Amino acid sequence: MATDDLTTRRLDAPRQDLSDAYSLPANFLEIEVCNPENHGVGWKKKYTDYEVKLKTNLPVFKHKEKSVRRRYSDFKWLGAELERDSKIVVPALPPQGLSLQLPFRSDEGLFAEEFIEERRKGLEVFINKVAGHPLAQNERCLHMFLQDEEIDKTYVPGKVRNT
Repeated sequence: MATDDLTTRRLDAPRQDLSDAYSLPANFLEIEVCNPENHGVGWKKKYTDYEVKLKTNLPVFKHKEKSVRRRYSDFKWLGAELERDSKIVVPALPPQGLSLQLPFRSDEGLFAEEFIEERRKGLEVFINKVAGHPLAQNERCLHMFLQDEEIDKTYVPGKVRNT
């Protein structure tokens, strides 16, 4: 073998400048779970929901920026839909906090700031893992969860088509 066959050649890459380092990446998907709000009165009627903010330039999403409010049960619904229809491995949700729902507690239980913040962090990790999965990005349930004001739980499962 000639020595030229054994040498490696350097690839000529285009020169980069600082604007390349600080510009948005070619494709991005950012989801933030924030601004928890408690609603209702009494243990049976009270619930917490969270703002879910989407920012993306992925062509598969209809809206490039969208904000919706979702409850824990909505995240649970999304996980179940993805497991049933897409067959992807869905990450675990943060704990439901069943022990915090017991009556006669001396604290706020499910509505304690510490619990709500821990749950918020867990939900943010969950939705970012799910939405980052290439197969999940084409599922209608994910798009409805991230972009529709109301979730139509009677929807017909399927893939989202790029138009």
